[in-house]
Amino acid sequence: MTEPPAAADRRSWLSRGVVGVGAASFFSDSGHELTTSLLPSLVTTLGAGPGALGIIDGVSDALTGLSKLTGGPLAADPERRGRLASGGYLGTAVATAAIGACTAVWQIALLRAFAWISRGLRGPARDMTLTSLVEREQYGRAAGIERAGDNAGAILGPVLAAALVGVLGVRASIGVSFIPGVLAAVAITLAVREARRRAVTTPNTKPGLQVRIRELHRAGLTPQLVPIAFFELGNLATTLLILRATRVLEHAGTGATRAASLAIFLYAAHNAVAAGSSLLAGSTVDRFGPRPVLAAGATSYLAGYGLLAAVHSSSALLGAGFLLAGLGIGLGETAQTALVALALPTELRSQGFGLLGLVQAAGDLGATVVAGALWAAVGAIVAFGYAAGWMLLAVLALAVHGRTVPGPPPRGEPTTPGRQDKDGQP
Repeated sequence: MTEPPAAADRRSWLSRGVVGVGAASFFSDSGHELTTSLLPSLVTTLGAGPGALGIIDGVSDALTGLSKLTGGPLAADPERRGRLASGGYLGTAVATAAIGACTAVWQIALLRAFAWISRGLRGPARDMTLTSLVEREQYGRAAGIERAGDNAGAILGPVLAAALVGVLGVRASIGVSFIPGVLAAVAITLAVREARRRAVTTPNTKPGLQVRIRELHRAGLTPQLVPIAFFELGNLATTLLILRATRVLEHAGTGATRAASLAIFLYAAHNAVAAGSSLLAGSTVDRFGPRPVLAAGATSYLAGYGLLAAVHSSSALLGAGFLLAGLGIGLGETAQTALVALALPTELRSQGFGLLGLVQAAGDLGATVVAGALWAAVGAIVAFGYAAGWMLLAVLALAVHGRTVPGPPPRGEPTTPGRQDKDGQP
């Protein structure tokens, strides 16, 4: 008997829709990383300095977390989910590219805030689209594709910035970011259409913007968010890693310009490892579950921060620290998405993704602010030691705290996406 086309199509987890979500993350990250690479130069040209840049990015990151929390309930409706995802990617593209035309720092701040709000609103919609495209036992691999696309875009963006700025200048180069941004919007739109074509059920949803905290807690999300919060409180911004590399290389006798170039190269290598380890994390999550993978990511960060704290002049140790940090983020981010997806039933999953985004944004902001202050007051060793301490707590929490997220069902047992009981079991 010939298998129905729809059933056969669902067997392949690497569908056009999954690739479309990964492509959207790749193109979008390429565009806004291009602009991020050139933003310090533009802000300096307009007469501002590091303080203004820190405020712009700090406020924008906070708004991203809040908008993800809002985007969670909105993404519960499959029809609204598509518009939210496509509009979010397009809004990010337009606002990011428009920064190149700014003539005042306050204009940059407003556009950056709007871009990051759009980025936050689209996040839960993108993640819900992704999980609706695959079976439960394939969530890890699908999340790995999305994270790999994002990290690969973080390699291309700075490379494009370096190549374009000498030819077009800072402002025009920022304007070019509109092209990959629009490609991202097209890619996610195609992915949403594929998700609608493949959909076999429509989950019951509650309209409105209310975040169902009590239901999420009863479903078991809180124990999963505790180690994630610890992980994010130790997840330092890569700018601090780049600064550490630059100063170590200068201390070793490398000239300032060459030290900055080598630090950017290490950042690119960090992102390359993150992209590759995201794919590795995806398949590992589907086989062993997300908690061991998240623990491995925190352990990798722990080792990397130890090297970055201790290194004084060795380029090899410096490079190893960057690579371990890249491995940590690739494993950690992929595991976090799968952890929330597996912990919750379909009707609560978008809410969980929104709350995850808030925890990530708040943790990242707190990590960088506190570590930066410790660095300025005491030194880099204390700053990286502080971050390593949170990663250690994440490992311990994963080992002793909270219930285990249900793994994939036994091989051969049928599953239906979007149809689970109250405990998240298929």
